[in-house]
Amino acid sequence: MVQVRASMHGAVSIVNAIATGRGATLGISLGIEAIIKTEPGRGMVFENRESSISSRLIKSVVETSVPKSELEKNRLKIFVKTEIPSGYGLKSSSAISSVISLACAKIFKPKATDMEILRDGVRASIQSRVSITGAFDDACGCYFGGFVVTDNTNIKIIKAEKAPEDTSAVIFIPKSRKRGNAKKLKILKSAFSQAWDLANKSDYWNAMTLNGLATSEILGSGPRILAKLMESGALGASISGNGPAIAAIAKNDKVLPVKRILSLLDGNTIVSPITNQKAVVHEM
Repeated sequence: MVQVRASMHGAVSIVNAIATGRGATLGISLGIEAIIKTEPGRGMVFENRESSISSRLIKSVVETSVPKSELEKNRLKIFVKTEIPSGYGLKSSSAISSVISLACAKIFKPKATDMEILRDGVRASIQSRVSITGAFDDACGCYFGGFVVTDNTNIKIIKAEKAPEDTSAVIFIPKSRKRGNAKKLKILKSAFSQAWDLANKSDYWNAMTLNGLATSEILGSGPRILAKLMESGALGASISGNGPAIAAIAKNDKVLPVKRILSLLDGNTIVSPITNQKAVVHEM
C-alpha cells in the first residue's frame, strides 16, 4: 500500500490561448491538493463528493497516467481538496488534471519528467472534453507558478520566469456564472497575437490588459471596469480564461483601492498573492 500527496496552485490568464493556440498565465496562491492511496484490488474510489470536482476528469487522468496493467491490480482511493473556485476561468480543471497526474506519476512512473506529467493531464482534459485545447498554458501556470508563456498547439513552453512577489491578484467572482461564447474570441485573433508577443517580451502587464480589452469586448464584461481598475493602481487587468472572473494584478500597497472598485460589483472579491512555487509531491 502506497499513499502520496501532491499539491500545486491555481493561475490567472495573461493571454487567452483560444484564438491563436498560444497563451500565457501567472500562478496565484489558491491551492489544490490530491491524496492517492493504493490498495489490493481494482477500480477507483472518490473519497470526497464536492460538486466542483469532476470525477469524469479525474477518471480520465488516471486512465491516461497509470499503465493498464497497474490499474488491473490496484484499487485507488482518491481525495481532492481545492481552494480554487470552479467554472470561473481560474484554471480549476487544469489544476485537477495536473495534480492527479503528478500524484499518479509519483506512484506508478517515478522517472516521469515534468513535461510528461503535464502532457498526460492535457491529454486527459481533451479526452474528457473538459477543454477543447487541453489548456497547456493553464496547466503550466498551476504546475510551475510565476509567468509561463506557451505554444499550446505544439505543447511547448516558450518562456518561464519568476513574477514579482510583492504583488497579488485581486479576483472578482460574479454571482452569475454566465459566460460568453469563447469560440468567438477568434474574431480578434490579431489582438491576442499582439498580446502574446508582448508577453513573450516580458511585457506582461500590457499583455494582460490588451487581452482583457479583447476578451471583455467578446465575452461581454464591458471594458469600462478594466479602465477603472487600471486607474485605481492595477498593473494589469483582464477577464481570466473564458470568464466570468475578472483578475487585476496589483502591488500589495495598491490592493485596497483595486479591491474597492471590484466590491461595487455583484459578487465576491478575493485576494490571492502571486506564487512562484512549483508543484510538490511526496510519499506519506
